[in-house]
Amino acid sequence: MKRLSTMQLVPGMITGADILDMDGQLILAKGTELTDRLITKLDMYGILTVSITDSVPLPETHEIISAPREPSYSARIRNSPAFQQFRQEYELNLASFKQVMNSVVQKNMPLDIEELLARILNITSLGENTNGILSMLHNMREYDDSTYAHCINVALLCNIFATWLHFDKCKIQLATGCGLLHDVGKLHIPHHILTKPCHLTENEYSEIQKHPVIGYRLLKKAGVSIHIQNAALMHHERMDGSGYPLHCQGSQIDKYARIVAIADVYDAMTATRVYRGPMCPFRVIELFESEGFRKYDVEYLLVILENIVNTYIQNRCRLSDGREGDIIYINKFNLSRPIVQCGTQYIDLSECPHLTVETLL
Repeated sequence: MKRLSTMQLVPGMITGADILDMDGQLILAKGTELTDRLITKLDMYGILTVSITDSVPLPETHEIISAPREPSYSARIRNSPAFQQFRQEYELNLASFKQVMNSVVQKNMPLDIEELLARILNITSLGENTNGILSMLHNMREYDDSTYAHCINVALLCNIFATWLHFDKCKIQLATGCGLLHDVGKLHIPHHILTKPCHLTENEYSEIQKHPVIGYRLLKKAGVSIHIQNAALMHHERMDGSGYPLHCQGSQIDKYARIVAIADVYDAMTATRVYRGPMCPFRVIELFESEGFRKYDVEYLLVILENIVNTYIQNRCRLSDGREGDIIYINKFNLSRPIVQCGTQYIDLSECPHLTVETLL
């Protein structure tokens, strides 16, 4: 039996032990064959590693597993001049952020949060609106999945989400800073553990789980906003008390940490896997609807999910039965199941449980 990080999982693997949340509630039973949906569900619950039986061979780290053909929607985004500019600015920020944070962590240099924020906010100015930034960010997922890139992704998501929640300018910037520095504690975790291609030992798993407290202490020493400190400490806490490290619940969790928690897991769920490209946003929202309302701030989550799906009204899509059509209406009480027009036929997915939006075109 091997213990693997969730990023190493592929469909067809078999769980070697029961997978429990922090409250001891069963998520997946021993002997469950993993599917794409179940792997993403583990991201939803913040599971970092999973025991896998030796009966299913693991893919070689250098092996490229064929992924579905890239949707034309993604191709159009990537071929646009706006995306090329976004990618260039993103990559410049990534290199700069990596250099600054390594100096802070390794050389004990002072942390200039204002300078870091200014660079990130410059990226947000490149889109026509929040929906444009979200679409371009969704298509950046194949470029880099390091801790540094994840921090920038979560910062941009927090900026978008806070805008949708009608925060004022100062609070939007604060939310962006919370997202940018939420995982800074991971930079103190040995690199060979974070990038280990084979199974993690129990001690290595415990080491990774220390990153919220490590990040909190580093940011407290740096004298940044208490909300940024709390975001680092509490982004793995859950509203029902099932998170870690403090098992906080409800209003005990800093409101900015609640936004970061949603952004953090959304970024993980939409990550490129070795066996597929970025997940369709409607599949992500379906998982949030079925699993997320007791774990995340419902008020925040509803606004965020509704805005995500509204990004794709009038977008062409492919359904799970292969038919193609246009998304013409969002069901407010069932966000992942819109009404799709296929030719002269109108398909209400809320009344067709066997159908889903498979791909955006």
